[in-house]
Parts: sequence; C-alpha cells; structure tokens
Amino acid sequence: MTAPAGPTPPVERAMRRALEASVAVHGATSPNPPVGAVVLDAAGEIVGVGATAPAGGPHAEVVALRQAGERARGGTAVVTLEPCAHHGRTPPCAEALLGAGIAAVHVAVADPNPLAAGGAEVLRRAGVEVTVGTLADSVAAGPLRAWLHAVRAGRPHVTWKLAATLDGRSAAADGTSRWITGPEARAEVHEFRSHVDAIVVGTGTALADDPALTARYPDGTDRERQPLRVVVGHSDIRPGSRLDAPDVLHLRTHSPDDVLKALTDRGAVDVLLEGGPRLAGAFLAANRVDRVLAYLAPALLGAGPAALADAGVGTIAGIRRLQVDTVRTVGGDVLVDARPAAG
Repeated sequence: MTAPAGPTPPVERAMRRALEASVAVHGATSPNPPVGAVVLDAAGEIVGVGATAPAGGPHAEVVALRQAGERARGGTAVVTLEPCAHHGRTPPCAEALLGAGIAAVHVAVADPNPLAAGGAEVLRRAGVEVTVGTLADSVAAGPLRAWLHAVRAGRPHVTWKLAATLDGRSAAADGTSRWITGPEARAEVHEFRSHVDAIVVGTGTALADDPALTARYPDGTDRERQPLRVVVGHSDIRPGSRLDAPDVLHLRTHSPDDVLKALTDRGAVDVLLEGGPRLAGAFLAANRVDRVLAYLAPALLGAGPAALADAGVGTIAGIRRLQVDTVRTVGGDVLVDARPAAG
C-alpha cells in the first residue's frame, strides 16, 4: 500500500506560517483555542493570514478570509485546527470558508470538542477537498497543546516549572534562593508566564519569597498580558506583600482538583505551577502535572530545601518516570522539557 503523499511545499510553508500566527495570540484567546489560518489564492500565493481573536471576536479563518478578499475564491485554506461547524458567539467557520469559495482545506489537528467538531465533513459534503493531519505533531505540541488537553481531560493543562541545582536544591540552607539560574533562564520563564492563563504558588512560597508572579521584560517592566495570580493554602497572605492585591485569587484549599475546578470556572486552560515543593508534590501525587520544565543550574549546594517534597512515592517501584521531549541550554543553564511517561 502506497503511503499518502505529504503536503506540497506551499501548503507546508502555509501551515508553518499559520503556526506562527497562533503563537502570537497564545494566551490571549482562552477559553477558545489559539488557532492560526492562512489563505492561498489559486496560484498558491499567501493572500491572507489570521489568528483567533479574544473570546467573542472573529476566528482565525474569518480574519484570514477578510484579508484575502476575492482572491480566496478557488484557493486553499490552511488551518491549525479543524474549522468549527457550530453557531457559538460567532457563525461557523466552515460556512465562512464555503461562502468565500475556498476549493481545498488543509487541517493540522481535528477538533476533539464534540460541540464544535464536524467542520471537515461539512466541507467535504459541499465538494471541498479536505486533508487532515498536515504537520499535526508540530501543531499539537505548539500553542494548541494546553487547549487540546483541556478539552480531552476536562481540566486545565498544568506545567510545573522548577529551578534547581544539579543536586536538586531549590534554595540554600538559610532559605536564600535568588538566583539559582541565570538571567537567560529567568527571561524565558517570564516569556512563558505571559502566555499562560494562571500562575499558582502555595502560601509557603508566598510568605517566604514575597513573589510578584507577574510576567516582566528583562528591564523589569511588566509585559502587556498578565496571567491570573493564584495562591493556594489556608494561611493568610501577609498584608502589604506583593500578593496582597485584589487581582490575586486566594484558594483556601490543599486539593489540586479543587484548584483546577476553580480555574476551569474562570476559563483557564493553561496553568503554570511554580511552587513550592509541597504544592508540586501534591499535584504530582494527584497525577495533575502534564508537563515539567526543569531549569537546572550547573551548581551544587549540598543542603537546603529540595525542589520537590512528598509526591506519593514510597518505593522505587512507584517512581514517577518522565518522557523527555527536549534538552537544551539556556544561557549557562540546562532546560529539561518532559512529560509523564505513558503507562
């Protein structure tokens, strides 16, 4: 049996451009997915590029079609997520593509949401050539990763970020921890913060470190988009501290599921867990960590708090194995990007 042909160079370039467009809006569209779309005219030239607007605004396909205008007729739409087929706050994107006279559609990932799925079939029934799976792995690992997980699992995607020495210490014996990692790693974390919906820490970290939990540029100024700041635990936040503010959500619970339910109710899809070791252990013990970003400094302390406390592992047979996706250097540090191993 002959394997299906891969995407043509123009379609592959268009999908990579659509992926870039989705990166630009990552974090600004929740609870809707950050989708990118590109329209090629009949000659294969890019005539429209779009990305999902914040909730209530136009979807990526509509933005790209408006930019393309009449040049979309007889052309090709390249979209990171299957066009929707339902009436929500906006009309179905599948109908918009048909109305524009699109002749072919290339989709990276099928929509797992039963309320919105079916756009590919609507298009096929109308005579449009539809291909699903174009650069699917790259797209699924990109800005759509958290949204796809949230739809399938019914809860936000949780990334645990830690910074530690090579011997696993998150602070020195006297409690000092600034700075274990270098400026490049810290800048990357702030960039990551600007794309998530919420940052979560425990009251222990809030009291010990007085963190701001904001997304900042290297010069210390705030980025344009800020995530919801969340503190978990029963202790009071210290009056006058940086988290003693009306825009901070204080959840007086130790249950990861209660935390995620509260964040789901607020439309959060992508959650960053930053500390401390007991809270991270609770989330790991409850199987509520979906990604681990471990920034490891080439340094040793020998004593001091560990980056992770009790995670429900009592014997080596219960060890929590991770599947490493990438390992790379960030300045003078090493980043291990991993996820729980299957099975």
